[in-house]
Amino acid sequence: MRLRRATVLRVFARSLFIQAGFNPESLQALGLVYALRPALDELYAEPQRRGDVVSQYLSTFNTHPYVSAAIVGGLLFHEERMASGEEAPGRADTFKRSLMGPLAALGDGFFWRALLPACGALACALTPWLGGAAAIVFLVTYNAVHLLARGWLFWLGYTRGDGLVEALSVLDVPRWSARLKVLALVAAAVSVGGVVARAPGDWPTSAGLAVLALVAALLARAKVSRYVLLYGAAAAALLVGALT
Repeated sequence: MRLRRATVLRVFARSLFIQAGFNPESLQALGLVYALRPALDELYAEPQRRGDVVSQYLSTFNTHPYVSAAIVGGLLFHEERMASGEEAPGRADTFKRSLMGPLAALGDGFFWRALLPACGALACALTPWLGGAAAIVFLVTYNAVHLLARGWLFWLGYTRGDGLVEALSVLDVPRWSARLKVLALVAAAVSVGGVVARAPGDWPTSAGLAVLALVAALLARAKVSRYVLLYGAAAAALLVGALT
């Protein structure tokens, strides 16, 4: 049995609110049930069976809220097959339990420790030139990436099931996290120089900071210590801002 496309879209839309039902007892379980409910109503017409499935999903569930989209999509993949007898009962629960821990670590490392600081530092670096509009750059950049990622992860889980693990390993998310951390470092250094620039339209200062950012990025690729890059780039940015 396959779900209607409209139902799949409703599940994805509801998955965006998975944190809304967070509680100390079952953590994200209420949000998970809320997201899956349209699909469970369609797959299980018998109230007793549907109630049993819902009860199973009320057990403790916790992962990164963004990458939870992959698990929600994967649960639909398995629920469709369990409802039609293609897979043994309990397969979806095994899938959920085996992935919520590893995906939590992956999401924390990419979104909280890499993407968020990078977007914030970039907005700070642009503040001398854009003023308050830099906040809009932050909001648009961060939310565009995270919403697109949630949609892609959901579709990956729904179409690939367990195969999403292989797809994520090929993507090499830790490498992209490392690149975003370098971007955050460079942007932070540029923002320090921007603070001491004589004016937002001071193009010599802007050019100097751009060169500084390029040098920092090249050194990062050469695997120079991040602490050396951070303090060295900040000092150089101050010097550029003071001398131009």
